[in-house]
Amino acid sequence: MPPTLTPHDFQGEALLLAPEWTLIDDAPLTGQAVLIRRGVFEAVGPAQSLRQQYPDMAMRSLPGRLLMPGLIDTHNHLTQAYGKSLAFGEPSEIFKRIWVPLEQHLTEEDLFLSAQLSALEALRGGFTTVCEAGTRSSAGVKAIEAAVQAVGIRCVLGKICHDLGVSVDQIREVEAQAEQHLSQYPAGSRLHASLAVAIPEAASDAMLHRVSRLCREAGAAFQVHVNEHLASVERSLVARGLRPLEVLAQADALGPELLAAHVTLVTPSELLQLRDASAAVSYNPVASSWKGNAVAPALLMHKLGIRLGLGTDGTRGDAFRLMDAAETAQRLTNGMDVGDFSSGAGWTWLHMASAGGASAAHLSSVTGRIAPGLAADCLLLDVQVPELCPSWDLGWELVRLASSRMIEMVMVSGQLRLWQGWPIDWDARALLERVQERARAAVQATPIVRIHPDSAQARAASKLA
Repeated sequence: MPPTLTPHDFQGEALLLAPEWTLIDDAPLTGQAVLIRRGVFEAVGPAQSLRQQYPDMAMRSLPGRLLMPGLIDTHNHLTQAYGKSLAFGEPSEIFKRIWVPLEQHLTEEDLFLSAQLSALEALRGGFTTVCEAGTRSSAGVKAIEAAVQAVGIRCVLGKICHDLGVSVDQIREVEAQAEQHLSQYPAGSRLHASLAVAIPEAASDAMLHRVSRLCREAGAAFQVHVNEHLASVERSLVARGLRPLEVLAQADALGPELLAAHVTLVTPSELLQLRDASAAVSYNPVASSWKGNAVAPALLMHKLGIRLGLGTDGTRGDAFRLMDAAETAQRLTNGMDVGDFSSGAGWTWLHMASAGGASAAHLSSVTGRIAPGLAADCLLLDVQVPELCPSWDLGWELVRLASSRMIEMVMVSGQLRLWQGWPIDWDARALLERVQERARAAVQATPIVRIHPDSAQARAASKLA
């Protein structure tokens, strides 16, 4: 039986840990140890070597446990938590009828509470980093910043940069705010600046070009929704006479800084454009199944060398369910047709959720792997559980059989953030009570338009049919 652990076992300036398994570069290895000091992985290697290298430190053996990198959500909307199941069963462009109206009716406190709830859900699901795609609310960025700092998660924080329909002075203000946003977070912070345009046709070619160049110079991600569903492609064709990716290319805003979310409806030439531009894609399989027309050809993108991460799109915060969905979607949409029973062989989805996601988010030098010099963003899983017994291929099992219930500990920058699913230094139960109260009032005050009935109404109607 694995030993009983407590939060105190994972607190301190320096920790020398020897788990039974360590996930290093997508491969689960035994006999390894890690030294965490001052928030980073100082040393990683065979346990015996580290024991000799650091004779004055007590090595904590962790039988029955797996230490793995914290996972990365490369596309989220942290201020949409109040809506959640309001969007279930709805047609594609729910942002017009639910998200935009709701965000416009959120107070600064609501924005903070929503982002705090989303960040907590992400941590509980095994994500130690989230990429926030930007909010249209004027108070949103500061509220999100405060919320993620309070929760302790790492965040790539996007700032929206739209300029259509505004004055020249307002355009200058958008550019000035973009530059200021990119420069405000110091090295070592858990906050990483990013700029965003919701959809390419929401900004002029000049703004798209300017923002992409600012991100390239700063080494930051430029976040854009691209080819999310049929409606978005058609809207772009009507507005600009071009598909969304073509709009970016025309504006000379298609480069290595681009983090394109969704990219579900993609032509062969667009795939080559993404590859040749060294752009990154956030593959969002759950969003596709809930409201899309197609699934991004993630395996083909991967084979072409396109940088890929996995994104939730705010659907749910469970990283293990996301990896399972990523593999399942490729198996159903491509693998079955061609007899590809492997469909990524497990490790592909582990990579996209960790090191691949870090690359897509421009954080490869910060997080995504258990390696010397990187931030100690990691999870400890109890793998001596029925779901993983007997264990023959832990890499595959983490994708298809593991769940967030197995997470015992979540650490970000070497700090213990969650223990058995809950924070150790703030009252998450009080947050849930406050959100329940505030969300009810906010939704009632918002002119949300739903096309389909809720589950109970649909059940009642089915009996009458």
